[in-house]
Amino acid sequence: MDRITTGLLSEFVNEFEITGLPEDKQFEQFASYVTVRRHYSEAAFHSRDIVTGDGGDTGIDGIAIIVNNNLVTEVDEIDEILSVNGFLDVTFLFVQAERSSSFESAKIGTFGYGVRDFFGPGRLVRNEAIKNACSIMNAIFAKSAKFTKGNPALVMYYVTTGRWQNDQNLTARYQTEVNDLSDTGQFRSVVFVPVGADYVQRLYNQTKNAITREFLFEQKTVIPNITNVQQAYVGFINARDFLKIICDDNGELIESLFYENVRGWEGYNTINEEIRKTLLSQDKDRFVLMNNGITVIAKSLLTTGNKFTMGDFQIVNGCQTSNVLYDNRDALTDAVRIPIRIICTNDEAIIESVITATNRQTEVKTGTVFCFARLR
Repeated sequence: MDRITTGLLSEFVNEFEITGLPEDKQFEQFASYVTVRRHYSEAAFHSRDIVTGDGGDTGIDGIAIIVNNNLVTEVDEIDEILSVNGFLDVTFLFVQAERSSSFESAKIGTFGYGVRDFFGPGRLVRNEAIKNACSIMNAIFAKSAKFTKGNPALVMYYVTTGRWQNDQNLTARYQTEVNDLSDTGQFRSVVFVPVGADYVQRLYNQTKNAITREFLFEQKTVIPNITNVQQAYVGFINARDFLKIICDDNGELIESLFYENVRGWEGYNTINEEIRKTLLSQDKDRFVLMNNGITVIAKSLLTTGNKFTMGDFQIVNGCQTSNVLYDNRDALTDAVRIPIRIICTNDEAIIESVITATNRQTEVKTGTVFCFARLR
């Protein structure tokens, strides 16, 4: 393992009091915790609640079953949740963790087969942890009439201490597993997430930085219902109010809010310099018309009229704008407004697709001439 991951693992081991375990088991708990925490931040839980033990684990190191934002560890909890909510919104999370510095096709296959066996005939030997998770799964599918918000989602995390480089063979291997699971028709979405050392570090830091912010969002429009999205809004807010969302109590920018942003702060390149010039000009009130805006994904969102309380959120697009606004905060006035989208979802496939789509850009070269035809 690299030095940074080793340091984070050591901190985790001490915090969760698992110093007596061998390092490979410590890493399994570490990897399982940081990946599951991304989906479940409503309450504290211990990593031992989701690891699947040794021997008979069917190639799976961790399992978490999230039902209506509850981490379910006992079969009886399903009926309790149904009695309160009347529906089941389910996400199955599977983790395979390897301290290896490389991703291996054979282990992807073993992992995928273990997950398929979990939902299938159960040909593999199962230990007690796997049997318990299967019992919960069976109880959930027995209540499939209550899947009023869609079939369960499935996310598979393959965690190593290496670097994922989009290797064509490895991508094809995991896509085969995804396709096979999708073809069963049991899931609304199936996502395979390769996690290397850099992503592990980001996920761990996120577990330490779940942030809640309350703010007024007066100028907004509700986006109509979207499957697996709890709430979504588009509008604009005052730049000063936006800074209160992305800064801590000392007025410092919270860097952890941008972990999911594909591009980190790039400094004052040509585009960012133009953003700054606009903020410093007399035409700063045009900012809302000229800027592409901010996209926020939140795991929880409570609304009371115009008052929004947003929890466990990330700025997935708008890192450059946010940094320029922060760097030039003394020049901001009430005339500076920012386009913003707020999406509340815990669906991994939607989150990944939004991050990818909002960070895709088509370059427009300087000197390009645009011709606008007058409508008649």
